[in-house]
Amino acid sequence: MSWLRALKETARSGMTVERTRLEPLVALRATAGLAIVIAAGLALLGPGSAASSAFGAFMAAIATFQKSWRPRPALALAAGLTLAVSTFVGYLVGSSHTALFLALLAVWTFLAGLMWAAGPTAGIIASGNVAIMLVTVTLPTSVPQAAGHAAMIAAGGVVQALLIVLFPVRRWGAQRDALADALAAEADYARRLRQDPLAPFDPQPLMRARAAATVTVRQARRRPAELHGARGLAERIRPVLASLADPAVGAPAEGPGRERVRDLLAAAAAVLDAAALAIRHGDPVRLPAPALAVLKSPDTADLLSGAPLRAARRLAALLDDVLETAEPGSGRTADPGESMLRPTLPGLVPLVLRAVRAELRPGSPVLRHALRVTAVACAGLVIGRALPFGHAYWAPMASVMVMRPDFTQTYSRAVARFGGTLVGVAAATGIVQLAHPGMYLSGFLAVLSAGLMYVLMSTGYAVSQVFVSAYVVFLLGMGGVRWDQTVPDRVALTLVGGLLAMIGYALYPAWETPRLRTRLADWIAADGRYAAAVLSQYADPAGARRADVREALLAARDARVAWQEALERAAGEPVRHRGLSRAAADGAGDALAALGRGAMLLEAHLPDGGCGHSPSLGPGGPPPGGGGGEPAPGAAALAQALRAATEAGAKAVRERRVPEWDEVRAALADGVGPGPGLLKEAGEQLLGSLDELSEALRP
Repeated sequence: MSWLRALKETARSGMTVERTRLEPLVALRATAGLAIVIAAGLALLGPGSAASSAFGAFMAAIATFQKSWRPRPALALAAGLTLAVSTFVGYLVGSSHTALFLALLAVWTFLAGLMWAAGPTAGIIASGNVAIMLVTVTLPTSVPQAAGHAAMIAAGGVVQALLIVLFPVRRWGAQRDALADALAAEADYARRLRQDPLAPFDPQPLMRARAAATVTVRQARRRPAELHGARGLAERIRPVLASLADPAVGAPAEGPGRERVRDLLAAAAAVLDAAALAIRHGDPVRLPAPALAVLKSPDTADLLSGAPLRAARRLAALLDDVLETAEPGSGRTADPGESMLRPTLPGLVPLVLRAVRAELRPGSPVLRHALRVTAVACAGLVIGRALPFGHAYWAPMASVMVMRPDFTQTYSRAVARFGGTLVGVAAATGIVQLAHPGMYLSGFLAVLSAGLMYVLMSTGYAVSQVFVSAYVVFLLGMGGVRWDQTVPDRVALTLVGGLLAMIGYALYPAWETPRLRTRLADWIAADGRYAAAVLSQYADPAGARRADVREALLAARDARVAWQEALERAAGEPVRHRGLSRAAADGAGDALAALGRGAMLLEAHLPDGGCGHSPSLGPGGPPPGGGGGEPAPGAAALAQALRAATEAGAKAVRERRVPEWDEVRAALADGVGPGPGLLKEAGEQLLGSLDELSEALRP
């Protein structure tokens, strides 16, 4: 992609307004917290302290809107307290010597840039700390005043946290939505399998549900019963659905058996949708009678046999468990010892340090971002003070807030920030000119602007910047600063900060395009380990650990998502493909998705003691394969060959060679099972996917 086209695409992306579900009650609560803080500050301490506390409450509320499963009060407290510390330290240094403050800004910004290693929420909170620190250090005039301002900022965060505790909005709503979305995605998958037995499935809803199910010890004790256990069942249903529909290992492609499979898939979709609806709203499950009739039908055994019949019975048992779990007050308990526990904030410190340490290496995108944003912020402060404007901090503040570790977000946010600032300050200036608001009316208009920003934050960065800009104009007006003292400066310096951010990325980029082969190689190796782990279960049913399969599956999903995200970022970069064209990337991605699907089909028939007889949804039967069963002939050799071949193939991809799969082909030729069977058919599917991968990468 050329630079001109990349600039056009990022500008269009930055100014796009998305239609999304809003959260007005959550926004109202955040606005109320800001209003309480501003009103108390104006009434008791004056406009300066009110502005300080407003910054704390404002940023604490923004932190709670980030995509994080950590309890919202903790995010509000973390944002308010860290901002208070940043402000106080900044004043202690910056009040005495400009050069010392520039050094502090460099250190603080570098650390904030490294915080992206801990995830986007930590990175956004850290960036906000740097941005607001640039503003608030100019407000106090003495150390006691600086301490007072820091205390007011922390108080703003405490108020937002208390409001979240006292007035919860749709308690466990995000977790309910994540689990319901996972079940609904399974239902959609079942419907698509009726028409296309090889339909793809995006594991993102299941991954999101897993993240939502990771809770603190306190949350584990309070979690509703219907949120405990259903995610694991959804994970186990997916391979069963695929196995039932696949013509190679499931029902025949045509005939009465295929029609029965289509009916079973439709019934499964109805059950999953009903369970999703019940979990989302906390209501009783309402299941359509026709779906029950299909799942209870006694003639399934007359139409299906072997692996398809086992899959049908397992599906019925799993759906029965889903219905039991989804029912409110089902009696299930959430034992913290059985839950995936999230570390406390103090316990998170060593994990963050470990993540940051891992990024302190040449070529790390996070390290490059930290160095880049540090240089740009310092240059912005120097340039801002050299220009004939006041409020020099607006240039580095704009740079810090728009810069991200990837090209597309940095450029699109730079355009959106300038466009939103232009519209916002123009609208706020017009209101000030017409209404001439006093201190209290300015405070009210600032709260109103912030409330609109909270409501519309998810629609796009440009929209949020319109109201943020208006909020700043009114907030400064509350302290007696005239609009003509702020508006021209803000517009000009925001443009300077945005341009510096764009120039900084162009001069010191972290392109994703050259790393695509590495991401692809990681996915190849992860998929190979997953398939080998599944085959090892067949090779040693009695001694194999099912946890190995689960861990390998999660690693394969992470590698797949990393590849997809890298491919998406690379698509918008003004960089040539450097050895991996878009067609090759698409073909390789499809082949690896098919490889993972082949392993999933085998996983569907592993022994599972949790799926026995299902009295309410259909006939049961013994699980296929089995703990204590006989090892499948050739499974061990195939697992070993597959693991070795995919590791070698990943190395070949990194070295720009076409991988070969002779070991896997030889293991299949030596014999897997006595004649045609599930393992043989699935093994040939795995080899076919590997061959397609090689063809996609062949010049």
